[in-house]
Amino acid sequence: MKRCKGSVKSKSYFSLFTLSFFILALLASCNSWLDVQPRSQVEDTELFETENGYKEALAGVYSSMVSSKTYAKEMTFGFIGILGHEWDFFYDAQYKDADAFDYEASLPTGYIRDIWANSYSGIANVNNLLAHIDDHPSLFSRDNHDVIKGEALALRAFLHFDLLRCFGVSFAVNPDQPSIPYSTGLSYHVFPQLTVRQVAEAVKTDLLQAEELLKGADPIVTGRKIDETTDNGYLLNRQLHLNYYAVKGLQARLYMWMGEYDKALAAADIVINDNKFPWADVTQLQSGYDRSLATEHLFALNNLTQETDIANRYFDEGSQYSFAVTQPRLLEYFDNATQDYRYTFLFKADGGTNIQNRYLRKYDTPASGSDTYYKYKMPLMRISEMYLIRSEAYHRNGDDTQARAALNELRQARNLPAYTATTMPTDYDLELIREYRREFIGEGQLFFLYKRLNRTTILYATIEDAVASKLYTFPLPLTETEAAQREENK
Repeated sequence: MKRCKGSVKSKSYFSLFTLSFFILALLASCNSWLDVQPRSQVEDTELFETENGYKEALAGVYSSMVSSKTYAKEMTFGFIGILGHEWDFFYDAQYKDADAFDYEASLPTGYIRDIWANSYSGIANVNNLLAHIDDHPSLFSRDNHDVIKGEALALRAFLHFDLLRCFGVSFAVNPDQPSIPYSTGLSYHVFPQLTVRQVAEAVKTDLLQAEELLKGADPIVTGRKIDETTDNGYLLNRQLHLNYYAVKGLQARLYMWMGEYDKALAAADIVINDNKFPWADVTQLQSGYDRSLATEHLFALNNLTQETDIANRYFDEGSQYSFAVTQPRLLEYFDNATQDYRYTFLFKADGGTNIQNRYLRKYDTPASGSDTYYKYKMPLMRISEMYLIRSEAYHRNGDDTQARAALNELRQARNLPAYTATTMPTDYDLELIREYRREFIGEGQLFFLYKRLNRTTILYATIEDAVASKLYTFPLPLTETEAAQREENK
């Protein structure tokens, strides 16, 4: 392997609600509703006196996710990417212990602690909003109550599900193993530790409620035209929010985790068949205008510091902190199919001393002249995952013809020939893993696929048996095992 050298408290004693200063990063357009000055700490009674307060509160949760401790690094291309062995060139001093799955070492312990703390902090803020939103329904104009509440429920589900994927064992191992608390108040400490199955059911419940609220209110479903003059443009840019289709996509992801393949297929089919998320246009890829495959995003975060904080620091030949794949390894990833649009347009070469390195371009600033729509987006869920879920659900149910057809939709969108019955790889799970690697590199999904499939081996990792070694489940933070007296989660 080639490497580079180099608490939230309960309501009785929680009186202030924390908001991030990054709220303006959430929308590509400048919406006048955000002219209300964002506040770092606002008492509940003041924050929730107006509709704008609820908008600010929801925006604060989204913006808190744009953190290097979670989705702006460690939960996408950093710690989780290292565990999935997506990179073969990285800053050794920072990630050598994670590369070896040494969760007890200092740095991995810190990554794990931060994922837990930041996620539950976001959940607490969502719960604070939900605790107030039904008190004064007359505050809200048009559909804003249902949209805000639906998104808040979906955010609570999203954050808990990712915590479950980190700290709970796979369903394939033991759905009745203790895992994490499902917090519906201002502190996770006061909520009991639930089993994997119980957490998944709680996520399911929140998503069903979110779906019901958003289905009749979300403009991405109803088709209601929104512009800057409509409620000051509040409901623009639905891909940057957990919209109705993102909720259906998360349901599909959850049902696959639970092994409920028919339900996963039904949810994925709704997203696919409604045709709201077209494949990335090759002309936009070729011109460098679209780096993140923006039209395909079901849900993305908007990070205005993306160029300086991510592209220049972590995917650039001049930075010692960069993540990269060497050219020979990248060719392995893509089966030498250099015509694949992802291979052609989403990686750049190192022109310096590490001439074999290839750096991901998904987080680069689009080329000059591109539309603002393509800028600053960090995808957390894309339409391609729905096609892969459709394919896998058909495969698990014994219909390999339909499974191959769904996989071919993605392959042909990426300029690859369709598989036939004779050319389709015989090891379906291995092909699925390799397709997830090609498609979602740098997005934090590959490691969780390995875990869901309960794979004993991780490609390019020097481990004998990931399942027997319990490498797929993070240890609970020390504060949980001591102060909160949680049960063993592995």
